[in-house]
Amino acid sequence: MTPGPGAQLNFAAHLFRLNAGRGARAAFIDDQGALSYAALEEGARRFAAGLLAQGVRRDERVLLLMHDTTDWPVAFLGALYAGVVPVAVNTLLTADDYAYMLRHSRAQAAIVSAPLWPALQAAVAQAGTPLRAVVVSRQAQPLPADTLGFDDLLERHAPLPAPADTGADEPAFWLYSSGSTGRPKGTVHTHANPWWTAELYGRGVLGLTEQDVCFSAAKLFFAYGLGNGLTFPLSVGATTVLMAERPTPEAVFRRWRGQVGGVKPTVFFGAPTGYAGMLAAPGLPARGEVALRLCSSAGEALPAELGERFTAHFGCEIVDGIGSTEMLHIYLSNRPGAVRYGTTGWPVPGYDIALRGDDGQPVADGETGDLYVRGPSAALMYWGQRDRSRETFQGEWTRTGDKYLRHPDGSYTYAGRSDDMLKVSGMYVSPFEVESTLAQHPAVLEAAVIGVADPDGLTRTKAFVVLKPGQTASDAELKAFVKDRLAPYKYPRQIAFVDELPKTATGKIQRFRLREQERAAAA
Repeated sequence: MTPGPGAQLNFAAHLFRLNAGRGARAAFIDDQGALSYAALEEGARRFAAGLLAQGVRRDERVLLLMHDTTDWPVAFLGALYAGVVPVAVNTLLTADDYAYMLRHSRAQAAIVSAPLWPALQAAVAQAGTPLRAVVVSRQAQPLPADTLGFDDLLERHAPLPAPADTGADEPAFWLYSSGSTGRPKGTVHTHANPWWTAELYGRGVLGLTEQDVCFSAAKLFFAYGLGNGLTFPLSVGATTVLMAERPTPEAVFRRWRGQVGGVKPTVFFGAPTGYAGMLAAPGLPARGEVALRLCSSAGEALPAELGERFTAHFGCEIVDGIGSTEMLHIYLSNRPGAVRYGTTGWPVPGYDIALRGDDGQPVADGETGDLYVRGPSAALMYWGQRDRSRETFQGEWTRTGDKYLRHPDGSYTYAGRSDDMLKVSGMYVSPFEVESTLAQHPAVLEAAVIGVADPDGLTRTKAFVVLKPGQTASDAELKAFVKDRLAPYKYPRQIAFVDELPKTATGKIQRFRLREQERAAAA
């Protein structure tokens, strides 16, 4: 096992020490320009001083609701440097979601990208929890009332002279993880956890070096994106291309061709849905137009055919793996030069994998079991949710909620979820949440939601809806109804109107019957 970082660690200060000789090198490039390693450190230390000057104290939380620009790493690392705990949240959620996160995390301040300010403003009003400061990034003057400009905050404060003397096992940051029922869970990670993922996966498996230019379609607020776009490249002195806009094929292609910042990414991080969309998109670059040496995939299982088509076109492997918010990054993965499409590969060195049956005992090769993982990057807990923490963090082992089978060569293949959660475009969708939202429509009696495979083998949501007697509703009407109430990616892509839903004798909906019907219809 790789020796650990030691008892004391401030991860931001650690990164700054690693890159002390790279001051002029570009750490990040976004649509507005480049941020050097020297400017990153100075900005983060100024931001740290600014946070403390606003009355935010060590160990308190600050909400980070930001698009992927060079301000994001300045804010995140600045908070870590000050010993303040950033809570990085999904930019695609609703004001209701943010209100819950503000209350739950007891955030004392918020850093927000200007386009997201209206949602945050509504959330603050709904939460009823006043903030000591709201810092607005990339806002044209005039600033909203009672807010501070990001650049103004940096200009007003000299760099904090020294980092907070944090322990390696102290809380460093939170990420919210979705669950099959109820509100998202505040997952608490330590200063050591990103150190371990960068060492074991970024360097150990992907082999990143300072010559690499990294570009992640997955945003920095995701655990996957945080490693891809911040902790991994900064741990080796590489450069990261950031993209604030949605990762459409056209937007990705522009960056692959070096049309943003004048650099071509050498390593790209995406999800299967994105790879499928790019292969089908007009304007797909030729092999000679890009500089890709390696691609990564996570978020959902990569269909073998997609990987094979991508490699045939670009001559570049997609290294598929699985990780989780709870483990911070990937712990089971294919290897560069040893990719076996259709599998999730082998355990990342430093992590142990166990497959257990319903009786808690190990299952034989070829049999499906619940996936447990043991490794040094596991989160401390779900904040304020002891029962859920106990269900997931079981001693040294973390229960993932995924089902897998192991092959004789030690590789693993995905076999579904232990609950009814769906992975759509790399993000979890709870069927219960969509069903309960559909049931709020005045014409809907009840609904059931399952995942169905599209022609590329990727999961899409389908809702089976029973209307009330004498009521009518259209497919488009119900989709719009859900979109207005939930994050846009959660709406059902297909809706089937049925007379009744299959149920048990006690009235519980049998989603597996609907899945069987879909498989039979597709056969």
